[in-house]
Amino acid sequence: MNSLLAYLKKPLILGIFAGILGFGLGLSWGWGIQPVQWKDAPPSLLHAVYQEDYLRMTIDSYGLNGNQSLAVKRWESLGELAKGSLETIQQNPGSQDPTLIMQFSNLVLSNVEVATPITVTETPAASSSSSTGRVALIALAILAILVVLYAVIKFLKPHKPNTSLGAGTPTQQAGDYSRQVEMTDYSAIGEQSPIAQFVTTYVSGDDLFDDSFSIDSASGEFLGECGIGISETIGVGDPKKVSAFEVWMFDKNDIQTVTKVLMSAHAYNDPSTYQRLQAKGEPIMVERGQRVTLETATLQMIATISEIEYGQGALPAESFFNRVTLELAIWQKTSPIG
Repeated sequence: MNSLLAYLKKPLILGIFAGILGFGLGLSWGWGIQPVQWKDAPPSLLHAVYQEDYLRMTIDSYGLNGNQSLAVKRWESLGELAKGSLETIQQNPGSQDPTLIMQFSNLVLSNVEVATPITVTETPAASSSSSTGRVALIALAILAILVVLYAVIKFLKPHKPNTSLGAGTPTQQAGDYSRQVEMTDYSAIGEQSPIAQFVTTYVSGDDLFDDSFSIDSASGEFLGECGIGISETIGVGDPKKVSAFEVWMFDKNDIQTVTKVLMSAHAYNDPSTYQRLQAKGEPIMVERGQRVTLETATLQMIATISEIEYGQGALPAESFFNRVTLELAIWQKTSPIG
């Protein structure tokens, strides 16, 4: 509903939506609730085939009763297409008497008058649908109008942005959580300061979570990359229920990327899952405050698990993550750390 209202706040989208809605309501009313039924239509509105049939019957009637005024009146009721129908009959009289056709032709063509306009009356027809169907259509129309009115009110009402923590998309929430984390001051605890330090957060619903960072020296030289991404999920449905992450580091001076798998308690204690993920890297059960070390030829990274929150639901306890925050700190091996 929120995403729909967000789209409706755009004037162009709102205009298109209102136009489509109005068109739909008009069709519903005109075809379902109160359709128009035509009656007393003149012969001039008939299909050409039926106009020809009507004119043949008029000629036959004239041959039987000889009523000239009635014949002319019926002729004039065909309007502008009368001559065309008469020519067709003259060319193909069929079972009719050609002499009678000629007499009728002489009569009507010698008495051409301006035809009196015939008014076509249209009256609302009784709905062919049942009373229940009509009530349902009316209710639907009222509901649609209320939705449009609500959208217009929301559009015109001043919007107050929600600045509370956790508001917005999963990616936005993750950014909010990461900004709340106070990164470790290694120099304050007597250790060498890292050359690079990052904070990344996963929030449930970010099914494409894959965060990476460039590792550069103090002089700006590219040394490698590090990051974290989804490694394993459990269960079905959306959003994905993430049960393991891959934290990795690439060293430009090394031939391979070092990877470790951070697993939920349930995944870590499940033998089949443990064995399957072990092929990707060293399995580690996630615990708050835990420090995971990755080393390459010239780099060393400590991934500290700052925050962890398991999801709740029908799946086993502690089987998937609702939120995980990691702090990544990287040193060059020439700079010893405590």
